[in-house]
Amino acid sequence: MGAPPKKAFPLRIDPALFAAVERIAAADLRSANAQIEVLLREALARRGIKVGMSETPKRGRPRKEAD
Repeated sequence: MGAPPKKAFPLRIDPALFAAVERIAAADLRSANAQIEVLLREALARRGIKVGMSETPKRGRPRKEAD
């Protein structure tokens, strides 16, 4: 049983604001979606709200177990 899938929803955002998010995302080597998550977590932390990270499945080939 894996982690629950991420919640998807449409986001209406000012094009200039989204362009700024895309620029900082590119500078940080992130997708715009990942950058929005980072910015939301930072804003919540400034308000004193801690949000844990959901456990996500590991990507790639599983490691070989020792004999």
